[in-house]
Amino acid sequence: MGVRNELFLVYFYAILNFHLYCVASLDFKGFPVILVPGDGGSEFEAKLNKAVVPHSFCIKKTEKYFSLWLNLEELAPWVIDCFVDNMRLVYDNKTHKTSNSPGVDIRVPGFGDTDTVEWLDPTHLSVTTYFSPIVSAMVKWGYTRGKSVRGAPYDFRKAPNELEDYFQNLTELIEDTYMQNNNTRIVIIGHSMGNPLTLYFLNQKSQPWKDKFIRSHISLAGVWGGAVKTLRLMASGDNLGVPIVKPINVRREQRSMPSTAWLMPSDTFWTSTEILVSSPFRNYTVNDYSEFFIDVDFPDGYLMRKDTEHLIHPLKAPGVELHCLHGNHVDTPGQLIYTKTNWPNAEPEVIQDDGDGTVNIRSLQGCLTFQGKQAQPVHYQIFPKAEHMEILVRKDVIAYIQNVLLTF
Repeated sequence: MGVRNELFLVYFYAILNFHLYCVASLDFKGFPVILVPGDGGSEFEAKLNKAVVPHSFCIKKTEKYFSLWLNLEELAPWVIDCFVDNMRLVYDNKTHKTSNSPGVDIRVPGFGDTDTVEWLDPTHLSVTTYFSPIVSAMVKWGYTRGKSVRGAPYDFRKAPNELEDYFQNLTELIEDTYMQNNNTRIVIIGHSMGNPLTLYFLNQKSQPWKDKFIRSHISLAGVWGGAVKTLRLMASGDNLGVPIVKPINVRREQRSMPSTAWLMPSDTFWTSTEILVSSPFRNYTVNDYSEFFIDVDFPDGYLMRKDTEHLIHPLKAPGVELHCLHGNHVDTPGQLIYTKTNWPNAEPEVIQDDGDGTVNIRSLQGCLTFQGKQAQPVHYQIFPKAEHMEILVRKDVIAYIQNVLLTF
């Protein structure tokens, strides 16, 4: 009898716990979320089998995958040359496609989960936090990682024209998340490049599919019309605020990314009279990209730009409710001035523009062009002084997100 009673109690508490779980699930009222990161917002793992390396101390072969991005150890002086050679893409100017550096296999871990978009370093160093403040807040509101909030990381080096498999996986993730959450429509939260990427994705979907599966898109710091900062990556490289990194040392990798070309200033947002880059020999506007790439000795860059410049331009309304949030009044590169001593291999003088520190204000405001062009509302709000990355931790931004997610 004692054993039977114990088995009965085990069975009883198992049923009780299952019932409480189901009740808790039913009590939770919120739209499920898919997180779409921006440029640099996904972790990379790499496995090597290389015949040639930049230095004798660079590793040629690994038995297992290791953390490549973001691995702060890879950014150390000298070692960074190994990192750049592993991260770079190789562009085929006949097929207009890219491939990994020879002997490098790169994968993007964590699709469908949140860990690899919450943190850019698998060890969760505080300086590599990304979507973590938003997800942590969502968990307090009743969300469950991997079920009602999920991540959609991708190879951010590539532009949408090379992400066919990703978009298929994203479609399946959205539909699966919809079903796992009682057929509740999805809210996509994107940051930076994740927003034009989401726009491209939505533009490919039928309106009935969007009506069924998508509740809204929350855009944080969207790059709707490109950014002048990308021209510095193409010309002389950009250390992205990491003091120990010399911009010229990472230029080869940054130039090789079609996503960099995709995010160059668009001629629908900048006029042909506005000087973006000034060199000792000539000035460059949005109409001078061919000459610009010839003069910085990177002709394939112009081909990558031509491959990508019309992927979302002219902008076409997404066909879903949009919440467009961004900062302003933060110094943002607006014009780059090079002299004979630094063109094009050293850092230029920067004439500042309004924006969020990374994206120019006119590009951030590009979402306003959707107003009146779709049946669904386009909400717009500026968060003063919200820097491009800081917008992910701002309490007022997170409060706005909470209001959207929990309001039926």
